[in-house]
Amino acid sequence: MSDGSGSGLAYLVILGLPFLLLVWMFISQRNRSKQVQTLQSSLEVGEEVVTTSGLYGTITALDDTVATLDVGNGVSMRFDRRAIGMRAPEAV
Repeated sequence: MSDGSGSGLAYLVILGLPFLLLVWMFISQRNRSKQVQTLQSSLEVGEEVVTTSGLYGTITALDDTVATLDVGNGVSMRFDRRAIGMRAPEAV
């Protein structure tokens, strides 16, 4: 029969893995939040961007909460500034 000396280590591993997963998730989310905040603060008029819903446009006006995008043919749309997901990739 087993003397049970290895069972304590097994319990520690079983309880430790979910904790490590949670720590990794929190760190990943914090890094993503910092990236988004950096993008939001560096937006400028004239940049081509993509919204979080996938709409491409060029920034024509910015204020603290609203970004106005020209989406083509003179059509302008207003978006919450937080809806800007990324800069548009450069055309190859």
